[in-house]
Amino acid sequence: MWERTLQDLIRGLRANKKDESKFISKAVDEIRNEIKSDDMELKAAAVLKLTYLDMLGYDMGWASFHVVEVMSSVKVHLKSVGYLAAAQSFDQDTDVLMLTTNLLKKDLGSTPAEVAVTLNGLADIVTPDLARDLSPELIAMLNHSRPNIRKRAILVLYKFLVKHPETGKHARTRLEEKLEDLDPSVVSATVNVLCELARHNPTEYLSLAPQLFHLLTTSSNNWMLIKIIKLFGALSPYEPRLVKKLQPPITDLISTTQAISLLYECVHTCIIGGMLQGTNGDSLARLCVSKLAAFIQDSDQNLKYIALSAMTKIAPSHPHLVAEYQDTILASVNDQDISIRMRALDLVSAMVDRDNLQSIVQQVLSHLLPGNSSSVLPSAAQSLVQATTPNTLPPLSPSQSPAYRLVLCQRIISMCSQGTYENVTNFEWYISVLVDLAHIANVDVGEQIRDQIVDVVGRVKAVRRYTVRLMYQLLCDNTMLRNAHDEGSCSEVLWAAAWVCGEYCDELAEPHKLLPHLLQPEVSSLAPEIISVYIQAATKIFGTWSAVIAQRWEDDDVVEVKNLVEQLTSRFGELVSSPHIDVQERAANSLQLFRFIQADLESHRPKPPPTPGFSTELEQISPEPRFPKSLYLIEPLSDTYELNPVATSAQASVPIPEGLDLDAWIVPPPKEVVYEQPPERKKKSKKGKDKEVGDSKVKGIKKKKKTEVESGDVLAPAEEEIETPEEKAERARRKAERLAQLRDDPYYIGTNDPKPPEEDIDSIPVVHLEAASLAGPSTQGLPVLKMASKEFSTTSFVIDREGEMPEGAVASKPASGPVSRQESPIPGENDVSIPARLSSFPPYEVPDDVRTSTPEPIKVTRTKKKGTGKKKRTPAVIDS
Repeated sequence: MWERTLQDLIRGLRANKKDESKFISKAVDEIRNEIKSDDMELKAAAVLKLTYLDMLGYDMGWASFHVVEVMSSVKVHLKSVGYLAAAQSFDQDTDVLMLTTNLLKKDLGSTPAEVAVTLNGLADIVTPDLARDLSPELIAMLNHSRPNIRKRAILVLYKFLVKHPETGKHARTRLEEKLEDLDPSVVSATVNVLCELARHNPTEYLSLAPQLFHLLTTSSNNWMLIKIIKLFGALSPYEPRLVKKLQPPITDLISTTQAISLLYECVHTCIIGGMLQGTNGDSLARLCVSKLAAFIQDSDQNLKYIALSAMTKIAPSHPHLVAEYQDTILASVNDQDISIRMRALDLVSAMVDRDNLQSIVQQVLSHLLPGNSSSVLPSAAQSLVQATTPNTLPPLSPSQSPAYRLVLCQRIISMCSQGTYENVTNFEWYISVLVDLAHIANVDVGEQIRDQIVDVVGRVKAVRRYTVRLMYQLLCDNTMLRNAHDEGSCSEVLWAAAWVCGEYCDELAEPHKLLPHLLQPEVSSLAPEIISVYIQAATKIFGTWSAVIAQRWEDDDVVEVKNLVEQLTSRFGELVSSPHIDVQERAANSLQLFRFIQADLESHRPKPPPTPGFSTELEQISPEPRFPKSLYLIEPLSDTYELNPVATSAQASVPIPEGLDLDAWIVPPPKEVVYEQPPERKKKSKKGKDKEVGDSKVKGIKKKKKTEVESGDVLAPAEEEIETPEEKAERARRKAERLAQLRDDPYYIGTNDPKPPEEDIDSIPVVHLEAASLAGPSTQGLPVLKMASKEFSTTSFVIDREGEMPEGAVASKPASGPVSRQESPIPGENDVSIPARLSSFPPYEVPDDVRTSTPEPIKVTRTKKKGTGKKKRTPAVIDS
């Protein structure tokens, strides 16, 4: 009979691609017949074909026993087929592996060829049980006369140690001896095994450091040197003395080797092993950075990637060395490979300091400009594809990708804000960068920019004047307002602009000129949260401006104030009908305030100026102001306290008032009512004795129930009290009076329908609650914040890093460390000039308008009406 060989099977599969399953089914049937044959050659050929089919995904688990039969063949070429099939198809749960223990022991003691084949297959099929049973034979193989057998035995020993760790107690000595073997391949295999074992428990292999150091200084095998250096990288953190010992040979390897893989492993080991510290470490770090910079300039993308990754780890300890190659690193930010661009951004973020922050941010910001595109020409293959498919759009430049632009914007913000702006020396520059970013980002990063502007203005008082004027220009420019609905418009910056101008509008000479921009009809197209801030800002701006007008009041000003109040009232009246509840509420509140002001302005009559020397006694006691009193209505609502940043631990540091138990109930919960089940009725007994006993039991139950109700331990339904005829008559009389009052009430709608019987309302018990027990903690004695300073410095900025703490809080002990130059400026250093901005982004032109000094504001107090009942609002009384 003619048998099909493996070559015939492969040819048949290629020839029957249309009906491959049918062909394989037929082939498997033939293999089932062949594998049962007594001819070992035919059986091995069938197993070999099954192994090939197993690689294609067809299961051969049914032939496991036949594989073991082929493994037991006396011929080496057939035995190799059996071990190959076992390595391909056997797993840890294969049941026939328990039958191979004696076979493997026999093969390990056979000829060198059979031992080599057995070791190759044993590495793939070893189980914990086989590792336990065969470890003595394998350890004996470490002293075999053939180097190739010793090398294979060392590599298989690693699999034994993984499956059965107790084998290491007996093999450790033999394994250490192999480091001094005469054959280099055996030594290399030993180093490989030790390197893998040291990754799990490095401390156990510290005793091998002298032998490994000898190999490091004498061997010329680059692959073995790579493994030795990796091994030292795992050992050096646990033995600091190794760092000083390894610096000279590793420095020599970095300087002389031409192998890029060995060079990178040396640099990586220096980083993770802490060898870049100290005086000798600085020179080694400079050498490593110079080699990595050469990798970045290489055309191989893999070298660029690993170099940028390694430099990212060096930058925290040696940023000044990495900064020397700033231009080379920034050139990779616009690379075509996205992975290289991301690693370059990581490195740029890590190398930022106070000296290079502005230049780095400006260069990264320039990648977001529309005209900045990559100058890399397409390859020949890309040109051919574009020529054959004319409808295909050209690939996007890296800077045009929305995802990459979003990462660029987020990195710019994170670089500037890290460490609470520890690297920012000029906050006016940073505010202008945020505004630039809002204009050119074209991605959804508006919320981050908004939060940064508000945070900087709150923490750095010296930058408020510049920020207010810049936000004034942003609100007056309708470009962002028109593009608010576009994707990536960053319209959230308008929220910050309106908030800043409303909160610090006293920095503007003519704040009322901003009100028409806040009240224009186009504002209704913005998001509801932005409109709400616009309403609040407009109210605050008018309150501040009206107070200033009142201090220098002239009768001609009443026309201008009336017109402005009329505009505000009209616009807020439109916003009251907004579908958003927050806009409705704020607009309604502001509308009521301005209606009150409008009514006061209408009733205002000009008063003649007082004549010097001629004043009545009433005028001397309470002089009447010449301006409308309502002009001071809004300002105290927003200027009473200064808005300061809050410390992160402020909430946890609030002291608990004396006598306040936070775990106690404010209102005790009602007691649970336990209802007793009525006693079961017993059947009447014919005998009188049983009846008497039953009655006595019922009486006992009633007595017990009454006792429990009186004691109060268990609440049970008590017997209802009988209402006397006098009480019924009184209740009927009160009900008739109540109905008579409702009949005369014009707002009460009566009905003639028959009414169901009403409940007895008067019989419901009334619980009297003590108001004193429900009162909260006293709010008297709240801390009063100091007013903001109006003095600004143009050369130094003081940052409020800690934030405000509540009154009576115990401040935590500050961490030891160098004092930031921004937190406490040193006298005599304020004459340092501010770094100039780069020419790619010209500074914003801010009008230098200086406010004149204003007289002391008039104090506004409110009188409280004494008496009981509902409290009514009283008009403000103005004291001179």
